[in-house]
Amino acid sequence: MAKRIKGIIRAEDLYRLELIAGCEIAPDGERVVYSLQRIDKKKQKKYANLWMVPTKGGQEKQFTYGEQVDRQPRWSPNGKEIAFLSNRGYEKQTQIYIIAVDGGEARQLTQMKGDWGKLVWSPDGKKLLCQFRKKDKEILEREKDEAKKKLGVVARHIKRVFYKEDGQGYLPHERWHLWVIDGRTGKGKQLTDSKVYDEWEPQWSPDGKSIVFCSNRSSEPDLDPEAIDLYMISAQGGRMRKIETEEGPKGLPSISADGKWIAYFGVAGKSQMWKNTNLWVVPVGGKGKVKNLTQKFDFDISTMTVNDMSGIVGQSPPAWAEDGNRIYFQVSRQGSTTLHSVGIKGDRRSLQTVIGEKGVAGDFSFDRKQKRMAYFFADMKEPGQVWVRDMETGEEGQLTQVNKNILGKCDLGKVEEVWIKGGAGNDLQGWILKPPGFKAGKKYPSILEIHGGPLCQYGWFFMHEFYFLAGQGYVVHFCNPRGGQGYGEKHAKAIYNDWGGADYEDVMAWTDYVAKQRYIDRKRMGVTGGSYGGFMTNWIIGHTQRFKAAVTQRSVSNLISMYGSCDFNWAIQHYFKNEPPWENPENYWRQSPMKYIGKVQTPTLVIHSEMDMRCDIEQGEQVFVALKKLGVETEMVRFPDEPHGMSRSGRADRRIERLKHILRWFDKYLKNS
Repeated sequence: MAKRIKGIIRAEDLYRLELIAGCEIAPDGERVVYSLQRIDKKKQKKYANLWMVPTKGGQEKQFTYGEQVDRQPRWSPNGKEIAFLSNRGYEKQTQIYIIAVDGGEARQLTQMKGDWGKLVWSPDGKKLLCQFRKKDKEILEREKDEAKKKLGVVARHIKRVFYKEDGQGYLPHERWHLWVIDGRTGKGKQLTDSKVYDEWEPQWSPDGKSIVFCSNRSSEPDLDPEAIDLYMISAQGGRMRKIETEEGPKGLPSISADGKWIAYFGVAGKSQMWKNTNLWVVPVGGKGKVKNLTQKFDFDISTMTVNDMSGIVGQSPPAWAEDGNRIYFQVSRQGSTTLHSVGIKGDRRSLQTVIGEKGVAGDFSFDRKQKRMAYFFADMKEPGQVWVRDMETGEEGQLTQVNKNILGKCDLGKVEEVWIKGGAGNDLQGWILKPPGFKAGKKYPSILEIHGGPLCQYGWFFMHEFYFLAGQGYVVHFCNPRGGQGYGEKHAKAIYNDWGGADYEDVMAWTDYVAKQRYIDRKRMGVTGGSYGGFMTNWIIGHTQRFKAAVTQRSVSNLISMYGSCDFNWAIQHYFKNEPPWENPENYWRQSPMKYIGKVQTPTLVIHSEMDMRCDIEQGEQVFVALKKLGVETEMVRFPDEPHGMSRSGRADRRIERLKHILRWFDKYLKNS
C-alpha cells in the first residue's frame, strides 16, 4: 500500500481552522460548555456558537446555532441554565441570553445599549453580576436620527489622556460600572457610577451579600494608571469600602469559600514593568496583614505565551480549594503557561504543579465538589482543545477534536528546542522549525522571528505563520531574548532603559548559533517581527548587514514620537527611567531605531495597519520614507480598518494577504537571487 503523502499548512487554512474559547465545566462535572469560533469566507465574518462535550468521553455537540457570536458561557449554580453573551438580536449590540441546558430557544434577558465585560452568576442563581459600559448620549442620539447617522461623527471632544485603545477605537466618555441583573426579569440595577472612575473584574462573596472588584480611585487615574486597588460594595449598592493592600496594580480578585480572605494577582510597587505578578491574599475585614504567597518563586503569574490564532489565552482568577487551604493559578515560564497551586501560607514545600506539560494551559474551572477540572490546553502542534482532569487520581483526557481533519493531514515539519548561552552568558531558550520533507544534506534559507511585548514569550504554542513559512521551504527559528517574561525578573529587567541592548545581544547570539547549523545557508537569512519584534527588526537592520532581507511589522521606530501617538502614550516612560522625552530626549533617541536608519542597507518590507493605536502607523511611515530617501529597496503594505493585532485577530482575507506579502518578499531576496 502506497504511503500517504501529507500536505502543508497554507495561508488559506485560516478560513478552516476553528478556535475554542471560554470553556467551563458544569456544577455536577458531567459536561463542559465552550464557544467555538469559525470564519465565513464569503462574508469575511467570524461567528461563534456554544458547544457541549461530556467529561466521561463522547462526541462534541453543537448547542446553539446561527450566524452570530455566542461567547462567555456561564453555568447557573444549579446547572440547569447557561447565561451567555450574544449579538444574535442585532449584530452591533451584544446582550445577555439564557438558555435551558435541556434544550429550547435562548431567551434574551437584557435590552441595554453599550459594552459588556465580565459576567458572573450570584451564588443563589437568581442574579447576574456584570461589568457594563453604557453608550454615550451623543451616540444614542445619532443612532435615532437617520440624517445624523448618515453624516457620522462631526467632532471628537477629548478631555482624558487615555482617549483611545487599540482594537476598541476612540473610547467613549462613559466608564465601566457594576450592574446586577435579575436572572428572571432582566431588570438591571446599577451599583456604581462615575464620570471619572471605572470598576472591573467583579466577583461575588460566597454568601451573595457583597461584591469585590478593582478600581483606580486616584485623583487622575490616567496619570496614575497603576494605582489600582480592591474595593467591596454591598450587593444592594451603596458606599464602597477600600481593602488596604500593598501599593501597585492588582487584578482578578477572588473570595475564599469561608468568606474570610481575598486572593488576587498584583505587582509590588509602581513603574517597575519587569517585576513579576504575584499571588496575594488579604483579609476581607481589613484586620490582618497582606501576604504575598509567591514572592519566593521567581516566576510571573500570567498567560504571556503568544500565538497568532487567538493572541494570548485567557487568565482565570485565582481559584480557591474548597477547604480554603490552597489556591490555583497560571504561570508563564520557559515557553509554557502552566497551572500550579500553593498553600495559604506560601511556603516553598506547598507549591504543586497541576499541569506542567510543555504547552499552554488557558481557562480552567472546577465542578461544585472540585472532583473534576476542565481546562483549555494547546501546544505547538495544536491551537487548543478542551481537557478534563480528575483531581483525585490526576488522570487527564482530551475531550475535543477540533481541527483534527485539517491538522491531521498536514506535515508541520519538526521542531527542535534548543538552550544556548546568550550575550551575557545567560541561559537562552529557542526553537528551530525545519520544513516538511527536510533533507539533511541540503542548505536552506532561514527566517528569524522576533516576538512583541517585550514582556511576552514565544513557546509551545501553535503558530500558523511559522508553519506556513516552513511549508514554503524555510527554516524558521525563534527565541526568547532578555527583556521578555518567563525567565525571572533579572531576565525581564535586562532591557530596562536599554532597548536594543541585551535583547540585541541575545538575538544575535541565537543567530550565530543557527548560522552554524550545517543545513543553514548563511547568505540567505531573513528577519521579521511585529510590535516590539518590529522594533528589534528595525534595530537589527540599522546595526548589521547580517540579514539579506527584512520584514518589519506594526513596528516601533521613534520613541519620541511614540510618546504621543501610542494609545497608552505617556505611560511608555515607565520603560525609560520614568522620564518624559522633553526631560531627556537624548535617552529616547539613543534607543530609537530611527537614529541608526542611515546605516541600513537591507531590503526591507514595511507592514502596518492603518487603525493601529498601539504602534501608530506613523512609526512604520518613518521607516518607509527614510529607506526610500536612502535608496534602500523597500515597499509598504498598509491594511485599512485593522488594529495592532491584525495578524491574529484581523479579517481573514487581510491576514492571508499579509502572509503572501511576507512570503513574496523573502522569496524575492532569499530564493530568487
